[in-house]
Amino acid sequence: MNTKIDPAKAEFDVVGIGNALVDVLSHEPDELIESLGIPKAAMTLIDEPRSEEIYRLMGPAVEISGGSAANTIVGVAALGGRSEYLGKVKDDQLGHVFLHDIRATGVCYEVPLAPEGPSTGCCLILVTPDAHRTMNTYLGASVHLGPEDVDPNRIARASVLYLEGYLFDPPEAQEAFRVAARYAHEAGRVVSMTLSDSFCVERHHEAFLDFVENHVDLLFANETEIHALYPSTDFEGAVAKLRENVEYAAVTRSEKGSFVFGPDDALNVAAHEVDELIDTTGAGDLYAAGFLHGFSHGADLGVCGHLGSLAAAEVISHIGARPEADLVDLATSLLAK
Repeated sequence: MNTKIDPAKAEFDVVGIGNALVDVLSHEPDELIESLGIPKAAMTLIDEPRSEEIYRLMGPAVEISGGSAANTIVGVAALGGRSEYLGKVKDDQLGHVFLHDIRATGVCYEVPLAPEGPSTGCCLILVTPDAHRTMNTYLGASVHLGPEDVDPNRIARASVLYLEGYLFDPPEAQEAFRVAARYAHEAGRVVSMTLSDSFCVERHHEAFLDFVENHVDLLFANETEIHALYPSTDFEGAVAKLRENVEYAAVTRSEKGSFVFGPDDALNVAAHEVDELIDTTGAGDLYAAGFLHGFSHGADLGVCGHLGSLAAAEVISHIGARPEADLVDLATSLLAK
């Protein structure tokens, strides 16, 4: 079905571009969210003083290198794929933590550390008892990723380029996306993107519409994000508009699973059951990882969606946005069918 992908012709399966951050996750009561006056279950951009304030109020936390696209790229590696990541961190303590940690997962990361400028960014994630995550993001050094940081050779050596919608806030990053998409298409590669967050889509609605319509081959989104891109309360209507603009898409619908489509078919993919929902952090990131792993190996839509559901289910069964179970054998058996 997937005629664009020839894994044998690429050194990597997926190369991702996004905000390079250190994730800090802690379990917190709803009362803390309310006292801070931040929107629950969404991503809010904050400055450095605000990040210091929230960090002081957080309880015991898990700290790990992350960022949405980084989580996806690590997920691809965890599934047995070949992946590379492009994102900017500073030559500081957290920057070195990020560099060492992401390389230790098997991801190729060769971006030089910024010698000056803002410190390495972080994302403070408050996980409430209902398993929703409220993210407070200090972008730091990552916000300064621009077109000059996009190496055409790195883009061309992967079957699929994966772009993180969160990085759309800085104008120079939007331009970096356009440049990267051009390099990918010139090399005959697939351009994929995740919308990341409905508030982000609303902040840059026209820019997102333009980018999706003119540069994206494969789009990832959830229901809320699709309705932000194509304002409507009708899911089928929003999806119909999306099908006019992209060749492939995967729209996640929480416990309803996901709806995926390509040029010739469309289907609903069931969610993979979990024994206990612990933390939804990274669910969309890992769904994209599973889907991209299948897609970059030429799998059909059903297998891609099932791999996405499987990876998402694994990550929501524990705290944190990184897989803890060995997914390689499961992914290999699915791709062999």
